[in-house]
Amino acid sequence: MERDLFIKLDHVTPRIPDVEFKTPVSFTINKGESWAFYGENGSGKSLLAQIIKGFYGIRSGEIDYCFMEDERRKAGGFVYPSQFIKVVGFEAAYTMSSFRDAYYQQRFSSVETDWYPKVMELLPDTEEGCRIAEMLNLVPLMENSLITLSSGQLRRLLIAKAMLEHPRLLIFDNPFIGLDVKSRKMLNSVFEILVEDGVQLIFLTPTLRDIPPVTTNVLYLDKLECRFAGLRSDFEALGITESAESKPEFDLTASGFEADSEYNVAVKMEHLDIDYADVVYQRDINWTILKGEKWALLGPNGSGKSTLLSYIFADNPQAYSKRLTLFDRKRGTGESIWDIKRRIGFTSSEMHLYYLENVPCRSVVESGFFDSVGLFRKPTDAQCAFALNLMKHLDIESIADKGFLKVSSGEQRLVLFARAMVKNPELLILDEPFHGIDYKHKMLCLSLIDTYLKQRDKSMIFVTHYKEEIPEQVNHVMELS
Repeated sequence: MERDLFIKLDHVTPRIPDVEFKTPVSFTINKGESWAFYGENGSGKSLLAQIIKGFYGIRSGEIDYCFMEDERRKAGGFVYPSQFIKVVGFEAAYTMSSFRDAYYQQRFSSVETDWYPKVMELLPDTEEGCRIAEMLNLVPLMENSLITLSSGQLRRLLIAKAMLEHPRLLIFDNPFIGLDVKSRKMLNSVFEILVEDGVQLIFLTPTLRDIPPVTTNVLYLDKLECRFAGLRSDFEALGITESAESKPEFDLTASGFEADSEYNVAVKMEHLDIDYADVVYQRDINWTILKGEKWALLGPNGSGKSTLLSYIFADNPQAYSKRLTLFDRKRGTGESIWDIKRRIGFTSSEMHLYYLENVPCRSVVESGFFDSVGLFRKPTDAQCAFALNLMKHLDIESIADKGFLKVSSGEQRLVLFARAMVKNPELLILDEPFHGIDYKHKMLCLSLIDTYLKQRDKSMIFVTHYKEEIPEQVNHVMELS
């Protein structure tokens, strides 16, 4: 019935240069429905969400925002869709406190973080603000500076901010990204509360696993084409499964990177505290990673995993005051951060947030040879060829010449993963590397990790909130409470 319509798309095509759906998009969202837009990275999920929000114009067709009739009457005139449609996603962080002007290492400096607001300054001290903060477990974080939050903590804050704007439609881009088991369970409860309050929900998910239980309808996208739109039960009846093609093993040793293998201990921490200002998050950590060992680092949001890794990767100035040894050399004995970085491949959600160089994606991968954010040195022809072959192996060569900030967040994560692997480093640190990555590409990444781990002298630290993602070769675990 027409009165039940919420949003209707009728033969819509976007007005974006070089981007086109294979066929115009048509489907209807009714009141009370919660939709999941499902598809692989680059399938068009985020693009369609931005069209619905009104961020992009349309070349043809029509979008009927049926719910806005009531809003127009209330406002007594014209209203924009973006006033009532909010997106909780990777780029939403940039709306808070000039994240675009920040750089990654700032989050570890107690002086520079003082320039950024605390969580309590971003949430109103009202009955509603307190209720939402408690619902999303933000009360213990009120004194924390925004820039020091972990990816999971930042995600919960973004959700709170969106809820406080009283949207009619909330779009969650990768709803569970960065969240531990407890937080994922809590968020599913929040989804149920939002639905009960009359808020419409759309979830953008690259894997079937991440479709929330509250979902009633599914839009299935494949290579910028809508393949299905309808009830979740009908979608599940199609029996769509996720699979990945088998590829020959990739020769990582062809990177040309010259390893310095003369060491016995990759990492050694003695009685190390994870602290910031006057707050100690972990005490008396003793952890030794011998050459060739493969470790998983586990722990809930906010337990200090990313900070612990920052001591190793030479990004945290506090490392100089710690009893820390890297590659048989005590920190602070004359080595430069570049001496350390050249031996390590690294990627994380926090690094992704601060990587704002809009250079071609192939240049981002090539920057892994030099450990720089952006490409400031000219790679050799051999390095360029190897980087492109690595992108081909990961099935992302189609975006090689596209600007990094112009591709989807999932594609960006794949590019940064390739950047971490490109020099076949002595120590590989992967901090939740599969955030927002679809099943096919995740399997390609895991296959490449397996190839890397077959090299006996290589060491790895792998961080995840999903224990089933841990590679089989990992046989040591460090777990933070």
